[in-house]
Amino acid sequence: MTARWHKLTAWLGWMSLLAISVASWPIGSATLIQERRILLIGKDRDHPFGTHEYMTDCAVLAKCLEQTPGIRALVSNGWPKHEATLQGLQAIVLYTANGGDVLLRGPHRQQVEALLDKGVGLTAIHWSTGASPQVGEDWLSILGGWFNTQFSKLAVRTTKLHQADPQHPIARGWEPFDLRDEYYLQLKFAPKIRPVLTVQIDGQEHVVGWVYERPKGGRSFGCVLGHFHANFGEKAFRRLLVNGILWTAGLEVPRDGAPCEVTAKDLELPPDTRKQK
Repeated sequence: MTARWHKLTAWLGWMSLLAISVASWPIGSATLIQERRILLIGKDRDHPFGTHEYMTDCAVLAKCLEQTPGIRALVSNGWPKHEATLQGLQAIVLYTANGGDVLLRGPHRQQVEALLDKGVGLTAIHWSTGASPQVGEDWLSILGGWFNTQFSKLAVRTTKLHQADPQHPIARGWEPFDLRDEYYLQLKFAPKIRPVLTVQIDGQEHVVGWVYERPKGGRSFGCVLGHFHANFGEKAFRRLLVNGILWTAGLEVPRDGAPCEVTAKDLELPPDTRKQK
């Protein structure tokens, strides 16, 4: 046999071993998982220190999301300026002021609608569930719920957060727990929402978290919780949010809930540089 033949057979043997090796990789290996992009949108501070810490808490959620293999989480202050950021998105997460206005009252509304029409998931946290009357009905049809102080109420309470639907993936990996928050009450809801989180306040049950299968396709998750930054230090609180975000992205939520580990450093707030009035 010629030297050339020996080289050819050696090369074929090496390729066979490589093929066997690749075939034996576990399905969950990060090398075989397509990247899923999730965009988190926050804003500059507009509330007292320790509340509505939009950018810090978006970063906390981003770190949690990236503990799920294949997730790439992007954090933006406001709607992204570069269209490339929107390429390949699986889900959008809002932790900002009046999320309906952020998405529907800017020059990027057509971009937003195109993404949602493709089935991109949507999560709105706390004040992000709100919208002004100009876009309220449109927001209701997208999120499944609409907060506005013209008809909604607020209550700061410590009360037990219940799972309205323990079989839903959002309920995986956590048990009902006491939570001090600023609860938004008496929202307007679309007819076909599915409540997933409830609380009892002043003897009445209130829906504070819901999911919604949008009529044009795609999943939405609304959650009125999240006023206090301290709540993001509660593992069960982080887990239910991350579970919900993954669900909107069309991803399987682990039986024991999504990973959501953070450190004390992750939860540190930057100094408040706003001028005191």
